[in-house]
Order: sequence, then structure tokens, then C-alpha cells
Amino acid sequence: MSDLLRAPAELKYADELDWLESVDDNPKPFAWRLSPKMVRLFVLGAERADGLDREIAQKWFGDRSFVERAIVTLASDRGLLLIGDPGTGKSWLAELLSAAISRNSTLVVQGTAGTTEDHIKYSWNVSMVIAKGQSRESMIPSPIMTAMEQGSIGRFEELTRSTSDVQDALISILSEKYISVPELGGDRNSDGNSDNIVFAKPGFSIIATANSRDRGVNDLSSALKRRFNFVRIPVVTNKKSEAEIVRFRTEELLRRHQIELDVPPTLLDVLLRSFADLRASAAAAGSDDEKLESALSTAEQIGVLEDAILHSNFFGQQALTARTLASSLVGSLSRRAPEDLAILNKYLHGVVEPRSKDEGGDWPEFLEGGRDTIATLS
Repeated sequence: MSDLLRAPAELKYADELDWLESVDDNPKPFAWRLSPKMVRLFVLGAERADGLDREIAQKWFGDRSFVERAIVTLASDRGLLLIGDPGTGKSWLAELLSAAISRNSTLVVQGTAGTTEDHIKYSWNVSMVIAKGQSRESMIPSPIMTAMEQGSIGRFEELTRSTSDVQDALISILSEKYISVPELGGDRNSDGNSDNIVFAKPGFSIIATANSRDRGVNDLSSALKRRFNFVRIPVVTNKKSEAEIVRFRTEELLRRHQIELDVPPTLLDVLLRSFADLRASAAAAGSDDEKLESALSTAEQIGVLEDAILHSNFFGQQALTARTLASSLVGSLSRRAPEDLAILNKYLHGVVEPRSKDEGGDWPEFLEGGRDTIATLS
């Protein structure tokens, strides 16, 4: 674990998964490592009413019904499509579900404009093909094909960023549950199956994610939509839930970097209120030019805090300050110059300045740090 920059969920939480599997006597679909109930407990954490002998930490913060519907979908013949704004935890939820069900969350295809059918089906080891010809040994299976052969969960990130050809190839996999390899002969092997067809084993399914802001990039066809159950993940607007997410991720960061630094609750409140203010301003804006380019997601909020913590640890006084937090916020959110800087400057003068006079606390220093950073970037 210490040798990995970022351990996948099945390694990071291996002890929890081992323990849950050892006490799980509930029915399991197919070759699932955990029952649906235990998958939900792993993702959302255990409550006292669950009667477990050890604590299971909450890892994804959101409505229980979203997780339950996702689990039920994966136990069916349909794929699961998690759709929502950037930073709403779609990929993290997909990783946790894959880890709990298959103990392998790394069978991932990243959707881009350059993704081809080979990335979701198979390719060839050219040197082996030249030496021995095309065979199953010289074939390089994609992560999706590997998931089919293992009866595991395959993941497809940013589905709407891939081209229609790739999406059409996925329709066949979700419908027929096999991949045809026409380059190979059609002889039967010892199991009675044809060498040129790779069949999916029970338990195979696909979790795809899609960014709702990418609507119109490569829209999904109606045929592909019918192969998925949609679970829409909303932006977290509840202040308490968002604070829990930010605190959870921040504690992970501190442990990973072995940093001993406190995040004062008052500064966390400043960060949460600042993002809430900026979201409200974006919602009321008349045009895109009046909005920050940033999605102002919880993930970006965590990024702002992470930047401030690391800066304080390496270049500050080993303590997080409102000035550093403001500098990180302005630096992280000002992606367009001068448009974003003008929006942030308006926010500081129209909201933070009056609040610093009325409430005091960390706000005056936050105001000063934001102004200084804007002046430096302008």
C-alpha cells in the first residue's frame, strides 16, 4: 500500500472486505464476493441497527436509494450508467461497487475521442502474430473482455466522450453478452465452445459514467440507452453532507502525505459558504460569461482545500490560514483571464467584504488573501 501512489478500493479496504465476506451469509447473485446488502454496507457504512461487530466506515456520501438502485441494476442483465455533473462522485461510486462485487475495480476503459473498438474488445500482439499467427495466445483482451471472461464488473469512464462507433460496439456486448473474434477459426474447443467467440460468464456487467455537461458531445443512441439503467447523481447541496465529504477526503490526504495539520472548523465553514455563494451567483447569472468556468463541484472544493493544506505544510507555518485558503480558491477557480478574475473580484467586494465587517472571524483575512491573489494574477 505504501508503495502505491493511489491504491484501488479493493486494496485500500481489503481488511473490511475480507471481514464482510467472512460474516456474509446472505444470498449472493452469480459469483459476487458480497451480497447486495453487504455491498451497500461497504459503500455507505454500517449503522448500529445493522448489528455488526466492527465499524464499517462510510465511503460514499449520497442518497441510499441511488446506491440500492445501482446494486439492483448490477444484479440484472442491464448495464449501469451513472450520470451527473463533474465532481459528484460517479467514478468513486463505480470503483467502490466494483471492489465490493468483484474485488477488482481496475478493469477500466477511459472514454475519449481517441478510444477505438480495440479498447473495448481486443487487439493483437504483433510480434506473436508474425511468429505464430493469430491465436488466442496472441490476442490482447481489453479490460471489458477480461471482465466478461472472469464474470466481473467492467467500467467505462466518460462514455459520451467516445465516438458512435465505440458506443455501437458496446451495444452488442450488452445485448449478446459475447464478443466475436472473426480472425480466429470457428473450430470447437474441448469445452464445446467456438474459439472465435468469447462468452461472458455470469456476474459480468458494465458500470459506465457520463458527464451531464458533455450532453451533445457524442449523444447516446436510443438503442444504447435501452441497455442501461440510468442513475442520476445530483450535486451535493446539503451543507452537512458536503462537509462530511470534504472532511473525509481531507483526512485521507493528511494520512497519505503523513501531514499533521488541523483544519479548523471555522475555515471549513468559510470554504463551504464561499462555494455555496458562488453556486448561487452562477445560478442567477444571465449568460455563461457571467459564470465561472469551474463546475464548483464538491471535488473542486476538495481540490482547493488540498492545495491550501499542501501549501501551508511546505511553505507556510504548519497551520492552515484564511489567507492561504483564499489564495488557493482564487488560483484554482480562475481558469479564464480576465473573465473569472472579474467574477471572483465581484464576489469578494459584493459578498465577502460586507460579511467580513458584519461577522469578523476569518473573513477579513480571507478577503485580504483573495484580493492579493487577484492583484497578482491580473
